[in-house]
Amino acid sequence: MPETAQPASALPRFEAAVVGAGAAGLAAALALARAGIPTALVGRHAPVADGRTVALLDGSVRFLDALGAWGDLADKAAPLAVLQIVDDTGSLFRPPPVRFHAGEIGLSAFGWNVENAALVEALRARARATPNLTLVERDAAGFTAGEAAARIETEAGGPIEARLAVAADGARSQLRAQSGTPTRSWSYPQAALTTILAHERPHGDVSTEFHTREGPFTLVPLPGGRRSSLVWVADRARAERLSALSDADLAAAVETRARHMLGAMRIDGPRGLVPMRGLSVATPVAHRLALVGEAAHVFPPIGAQGLNLGLRDAAALRDAVVAAARDGRDPGSRAALAGFARARRRDATLRTLAVDGLNRALLSHHLPVDALRGLGLVALSALGPLRRAVMREGVLPRLNAPELMR
Repeated sequence: MPETAQPASALPRFEAAVVGAGAAGLAAALALARAGIPTALVGRHAPVADGRTVALLDGSVRFLDALGAWGDLADKAAPLAVLQIVDDTGSLFRPPPVRFHAGEIGLSAFGWNVENAALVEALRARARATPNLTLVERDAAGFTAGEAAARIETEAGGPIEARLAVAADGARSQLRAQSGTPTRSWSYPQAALTTILAHERPHGDVSTEFHTREGPFTLVPLPGGRRSSLVWVADRARAERLSALSDADLAAAVETRARHMLGAMRIDGPRGLVPMRGLSVATPVAHRLALVGEAAHVFPPIGAQGLNLGLRDAAALRDAVVAAARDGRDPGSRAALAGFARARRRDATLRTLAVDGLNRALLSHHLPVDALRGLGLVALSALGPLRRAVMREGVLPRLNAPELMR
């Protein structure tokens, strides 16, 4: 059972304390605890219901399976066997649609699409049943890094201490701010409307991304064959107008934008409106602190990279802490986290540049940019080795892949 509201004197010092009870924080805490690291997870378990789903790529599915959570999710997820890109920008250099098949790289699916709420609940269920993991279901109220341990204050309860603190507390991370970690942030003139759709025709396990002048419009399969999740990136004012439509009017607008490819549609879930912004950090580590998930990087919901990158953070941190424990080193020291910092900074930088570059290329009306984007899609369609290399890198980077994702 969860351990909550204990006085400070009853709380032992942990090896690691993860702050933030979203998917990335839950995964990090589970990975550490299941590796035998005494761990605390600090954060309230708030409900999730914003119409968002996540396409869990193959490496992430392997990680969740290693954490014991995938068995509770498999029947709630739909395979992404084919990825289709349709240029709908009206450009003079518009290429034909491009289709990527998972079978080309030896996979039955690139990944699996699942509702955020189901993912978080499956991870919570694992967390409640995992030895070495203490749940402190209160918000963090302060963080200080001492010589031998980090101290985390909690609301309406006593502090806890850990040799390593893990900030998984989101884009506005309190721990990151209190550590003084330098950040760079930016925004886009767009917002993403998210919801769940029911439709007349089967999706056939094909995820379709329309590239428009306002950003990507993406339909991603859900279980049952006739349900999909929607991520509609549009000009901010337009996204707000779409979000205010009735269910019937919004379904009609989606059906038109999708070129009627899935037939008649209806809204079949809650809606979300996500601001399009980005954030990066100079380094994902500080004194006795490691950053994971959106505490370390934020970028638009494009290309299924956000949470998958956060899960790689969690898996890589587990490897670093296990290696430190095996060698008798302090897991909160800079030396123990140096390899983690280098690998995560490289991975996050490459993914951020790719997503940012694609989004800005769609917004651009310059003919040379259109030509380069069109030529790139044509090359991916025509050149098998290039296409397969890009697909493999998108699913899981080959360099420094975490142990539980291989």
